[in-house]
Amino acid sequence: MTAPSAPPAPPAPDAPTDPAPKGGHYQGSEPPLLSVKDLKTHFPVRSGLLQRVTGWVRAVDGVSFDLGKGETLGLVGESGCGKTTVGRTLLKLIPATGGTVTFEGRDVMKAQGAEMKALRRDMQIIFQDPAGSLNPRMRIASIVGEPLIVHGLVTDRRKLRKQVEELLVRCGMPAAAADRYPHEFSGGQRQRIGIARALALEPKFIVCDEPTSALDVSIQAQIINLLTDLQEEFGLSYLFISHDMAVIQHVCKRIAVMYKGKIVETGSRDDILKNPQHKYTQSLLSAVPEPDPRRVKERVIFEGGAM
Repeated sequence: MTAPSAPPAPPAPDAPTDPAPKGGHYQGSEPPLLSVKDLKTHFPVRSGLLQRVTGWVRAVDGVSFDLGKGETLGLVGESGCGKTTVGRTLLKLIPATGGTVTFEGRDVMKAQGAEMKALRRDMQIIFQDPAGSLNPRMRIASIVGEPLIVHGLVTDRRKLRKQVEELLVRCGMPAAAADRYPHEFSGGQRQRIGIARALALEPKFIVCDEPTSALDVSIQAQIINLLTDLQEEFGLSYLFISHDMAVIQHVCKRIAVMYKGKIVETGSRDDILKNPQHKYTQSLLSAVPEPDPRRVKERVIFEGGAM
């Protein structure tokens, strides 16, 4: 039996036909902190006895954007459109198929070894599921302190303990939480712990992967306010991923709308909310609940097709 041949490369994708509205691109006076160009993440579909590649899932299919220092860019779209895959590919948690990611002039996709370890100090992530992202067998002190140990930033146990407690308190948790386990806390408290862990290395950029979607509405507001305060205090840059337009419009000054692996529209918050150009964006906005029962909002139905 002959060995199976190497899988073919995925075909080149078609570019979206809808141009981004004016004012949607990064317009800062300084070079962008993060620059993403034509990012692609394709997953092979295998079938048959030999598990040959018979197709490709284009989870991310030519995404480009820039992010400035201290800026929050909202990446919004329905579940399954590729938002989370974008965030994880930026951090090399998922291998990219193509494209470039540049952070402060450093090529993230080509970084290896010590260079990649240094980049991880500056680029962190807050996961969607606060319960699933915390090791249930580790105490909170170990969870929050682990990045400091791995990167060799703290070697003294007393200093480590003090720094962990300071991080917890800054994120709205009592210092005594360090001795407890994740299952002893509520969802909102666990998310605060996850934020404290992401802050431990003093990063410059954080991917916020739907950090409020698993929380009650009242707790969502608390977490959003915490992230806003931390951004002002530490000058953080956020890629804020969400399917909730109400959350996005509250947090982000610039919004990118994603559909089927592509960004179909980018603009300032006012441009996107008041004058959306793409019908998919119009459909997302029409689905936001109207708090005034006397007002009837007309739903815009987007059935897919050509972009």
